[in-house]
Amino acid sequence: MNEEPQKKNMPKFNLNWLYLAIILGLGFLLFQGNAGGDSYNKEVSYTEFQQYVEKGYTRDITVNKTDEMVRMVILPQYVRDIFKAGTDRTGKAPTVSAKYPSADRVDSFLAARKYKGSVRYEETNNYLIGLLSSLLPVFLLVGLWFYFMRRMGGGGGSSSGVFSVGKSKARLFEKGSGLHVTFKDVAGQEGAKQEVQEIVDFLKNPQKYTELGGKIPKGALLVGPPGTGKTLLAKAVAGEADVPFFSMSGSDFVEMFVGVGASRVRDLFSQAKAKAPCIIFIDEIDAVGRARGKNPALGGNDERENTLNQLLTEMDGFGTNSGVIILAATNRVDILDKALLRAGRFDRQIHVDLPELQERVAIFKVHLAPLKLDEGLDIDFLARQTPGFSGADIANVCNEAALIAARHNRPTVGRQDFLDAVDRIIGGLEKKTKVMTAGEKRTIALHEAGHAAVSWMLQYANPLVKVTIVPRGQALGAAWYLPEERNITTREQMLDEICATLGGRAAEELFEGHISSGALNDLERVTKRAYGMVAYLGMSDELPNLCYYSNQEYAFTKPYSDRTAERIDEEVRKLIAGQYARAKSILLEHAEKHQELARILYEREVIFTEDVEQIFGKRPWKSRTDELLEAERGEEVTAAAEAVEVPSADSETQTEGGQPA
Repeated sequence: MNEEPQKKNMPKFNLNWLYLAIILGLGFLLFQGNAGGDSYNKEVSYTEFQQYVEKGYTRDITVNKTDEMVRMVILPQYVRDIFKAGTDRTGKAPTVSAKYPSADRVDSFLAARKYKGSVRYEETNNYLIGLLSSLLPVFLLVGLWFYFMRRMGGGGGSSSGVFSVGKSKARLFEKGSGLHVTFKDVAGQEGAKQEVQEIVDFLKNPQKYTELGGKIPKGALLVGPPGTGKTLLAKAVAGEADVPFFSMSGSDFVEMFVGVGASRVRDLFSQAKAKAPCIIFIDEIDAVGRARGKNPALGGNDERENTLNQLLTEMDGFGTNSGVIILAATNRVDILDKALLRAGRFDRQIHVDLPELQERVAIFKVHLAPLKLDEGLDIDFLARQTPGFSGADIANVCNEAALIAARHNRPTVGRQDFLDAVDRIIGGLEKKTKVMTAGEKRTIALHEAGHAAVSWMLQYANPLVKVTIVPRGQALGAAWYLPEERNITTREQMLDEICATLGGRAAEELFEGHISSGALNDLERVTKRAYGMVAYLGMSDELPNLCYYSNQEYAFTKPYSDRTAERIDEEVRKLIAGQYARAKSILLEHAEKHQELARILYEREVIFTEDVEQIFGKRPWKSRTDELLEAERGEEVTAAAEAVEVPSADSETQTEGGQPA
């Protein structure tokens, strides 16, 4: 029982250590002749060598006939004169060496000077050291080449190397691999979750579906805006499924080498077939699945198209992929190749849309679980304050609220922290140090009050939540509204929104006598909305029921004539001019109330719905969000009433005496 843990703790063998040992051994053999604690050598000319002998500096002389060098050991008292250092640095036996002309001349020189010290003659035949010294650079270069080739291939086991560049980079998750995301962690998106869960159930219990003659879907494409939880759904599939799960990104197929992408696709499907039944998940498939160009000269990437062709072949070619299901995610389904989207490849398109009100409530409950919250925090209120937010945005709001509460040293996260977090994410960070003149501040107050006043008096304009003239991000002022969550939008609703957006510019012209650059963002939004109404939705009087929208990727010509383009421009100008005049008439009708609202905004810098309501009175119209909430509350009251036990007409009512009435 004790042997297994010991085996697991043993270090794994790595060839890098073997390479290092070989290099160190070669270095030791090369320099062993010069090793020694007391060795310190200085090479001089033969003339200087003769001078040192004549002065009596030497103790022993060695003549080496192999390398034609003569060496002498210097006496300790003369070490500093020659080496300019003491024996503590040079050692006890420092030497001086010189290249001699011939051994006979050395003998005659020593005999003439009557040298009485010891003289030795030696011959060394160290051919091994010479051979190793010449081959060592070659060994080092070869070793470095192997090392870098292994690193290029990804390092590690025997399958790595430069030849593994065409191998799949998919990560494999199997049962018990530690991926703890399940369907319980995916809040909202009940429809998408049901369809994905059905795929998992099919792999777990295929007989339930095949006994009626049905076939397993070959692929499912998760489509939706960024941050809505497409990858999270795939992780939940991996956590729930009892089958192998291959996960990779579309960009993992793309490589600079020709043919690598197609090779990786083949390798991925060969691994999947070996482990079938299994699931393959390709995130951001638009990186490899973009529509193929009809004209390669227009900049088409041949390597990417070859990879896509191989993917199409593997998904539904002559080969069989029984038991292999492909999941993919993208937020740009409009640019995908049509052959990739046909039935038989991706049989299902699962739409993962932005969460609605009740789905946002469920998402908030998931992300609020780890936070320390104030008692009685209204989650429904938070969900109503975040229309159009994705799951990732809501997670960011919760995290930002916790950071704001910690910044202010609060023990818990409260309602105001969440409101500040929403403001921070939508409008940006407050720039309280930005200097504005009194005239600029008054102009901004009039502008924002114009938005608030016009939107308050229009039936279909979004309800106002908050107006501020404190600079945030790139904006000098901002107004927060609560957009209605509509499935369709009528022409009247669009016109009211355009009119409310133009209220700021209209207020500047009416009450300041000039216009400013502060309406840039308003005019941009209005122009886009107006062109969309005229050119795409057919909501103009001169061009009714006509749509000039084209989603062709390589459309280089407009789908209408120049005369029609002039008519579209004229219709847009008329539409915007009409709503601008309408906004000015509303402001003139309520000029005093607008001036009062602008004054309060100038003084306080921030106003809320209650302040506008005190000046203009209650709005006579209810928003669709309020109607939905009231309907939900009514259903809850009805359900509670039905839960109360009411005696039936057939039951006998007992009187005080215990006899039936």
